[in-house]
Amino acid sequence: MSIAGQNLKYLRKLRGWTQEEFANKLGIKRSLIGAYEEERADPRIDILEIIGDIFKLSMDELLLKDLNNSSGNYMAKRRQLKMMSADRNIIHFVPVKAAAGYLAGYADAEFIDELNTFTLPMLSGGNYRAFEIIGDSMLPTPSGSIIVGEKTDSLEDIKNNMPYIVVSRNEGIVYKRIVKNSKLKNKLTLVSDNPQYQPYQVNAEDVVELWLAQSVISKVTQQQRWDVNSLANLVNNLQDQVSTLKKKMN
Repeated sequence: MSIAGQNLKYLRKLRGWTQEEFANKLGIKRSLIGAYEEERADPRIDILEIIGDIFKLSMDELLLKDLNNSSGNYMAKRRQLKMMSADRNIIHFVPVKAAAGYLAGYADAEFIDELNTFTLPMLSGGNYRAFEIIGDSMLPTPSGSIIVGEKTDSLEDIKNNMPYIVVSRNEGIVYKRIVKNSKLKNKLTLVSDNPQYQPYQVNAEDVVELWLAQSVISKVTQQQRWDVNSLANLVNNLQDQVSTLKKKMN
């Protein structure tokens, strides 16, 4: 009995490719990869030949040999190593198109393993993750930037007025500064760097993850340019926001 579908899934994950990426390499539709892996269809011979060439495997190995078990369950070991970010500084990247799925799969090791990864040499040991942001609420950080954050394990460890990736059940994934209010311990105030956006609050119990921003990656063409008048207006608006927040907290 052919186990090609299982082997395709194993090999794809071995390289850390998404179904879309694997499909592009094979020159086929992503839906076909899903059909092969779920054993709803058998891979064509020409597809198996391409896969065999990529992974240096024979047709018999792809069709008849259980590559996962024969490798001592290498995928489990690979996932364990990838998740040990503190030692290897591996950063899993969550693009905007994966944001909705992340809310359901952030605690799922298999889902996280599907994400692309990269490393940054300037970061010390820690648990890091990268998120693509869209919108102008955090200007001058431009839309499309990638925020690399370090995991904050407890609400008690939040650094006041610092920028975070906040993952919550109701708001999804947002990039904001967090202002803590000692009188409202069950709520967090989220503040945009762009003063055109008003601060708002989220329930602390709805927050599932916090990532303290450590680095911003953006294209040169995306970088925002500010003239002196714009910067002066920005400072004035921020001062007004701070004064308003202080009045609310007192």
